[in-house]
Amino acid sequence: MGLFCLANCMRFDILTIFPRMMDSYINESILKRAQEAGHIEIATRDIRDYASDKHRTTDDAPYGGGAGMVMKVEPVYGAVVASSLFKTTTSKEGLKHAKGTRIVLLSAKGEQFTQAKAYEFSKYKQLILICGRYEGMDERVADYVADEEISVGPYVLTGGELPALTIVDAVARLVPGVLGNEDSLAEESFSLTTDYSLPTTMSAQREYPQYTRPEIFSPKKGVEWKVPEVLLGGNHAEIAAWRQSR
Repeated sequence: MGLFCLANCMRFDILTIFPRMMDSYINESILKRAQEAGHIEIATRDIRDYASDKHRTTDDAPYGGGAGMVMKVEPVYGAVVASSLFKTTTSKEGLKHAKGTRIVLLSAKGEQFTQAKAYEFSKYKQLILICGRYEGMDERVADYVADEEISVGPYVLTGGELPALTIVDAVARLVPGVLGNEDSLAEESFSLTTDYSLPTTMSAQREYPQYTRPEIFSPKKGVEWKVPEVLLGGNHAEIAAWRQSR
């Protein structure tokens, strides 16, 4: 979407067999403005384009038998190489690429995604996200292509597209310039309490409760839902103490 990319611009590449699923989310709100301003780039790539047959096949039956179909390593590998901003080489040990790129396979058996991991990812120049489908992914993608496997939660989804969008959203807002008010990062849920560059200082605290007008809301006669009095008094020390106690 962006017409240009700034020097500190971060690129996200989402590899999927359903690229159109991404369009509505990445082209709205903060992600849209960040792309237009040149702070981030988001590209989707159809894994089917790298299949080796005329039917653009990306899955096959599992060796050893079993239910469902398994996504093939060949088209995924081709899509990753084509997406990389930096030169890649391949050895018996796996795909080698520049340190500025991180290749992530979205997987139910992966490491749990956290705010600390989002900060870690935000330090890369490029994040390549591989979305699985069907029964699973050929394990050689995890072994030789991806740098790591990430899960967004202890549950099963139809594919990796929603997890990929979750990661893009969480990481993009940490890229300098994406948020209009950078100070808002400091008071968010799961924010770092001291140094943003040190994910190990992650606080377990949740963000304090927020209120806005009206001061009193009455959903029906005799019922009043009020804003806490401390927030209305203008005493900043008392307000800060109240927020800290939540």
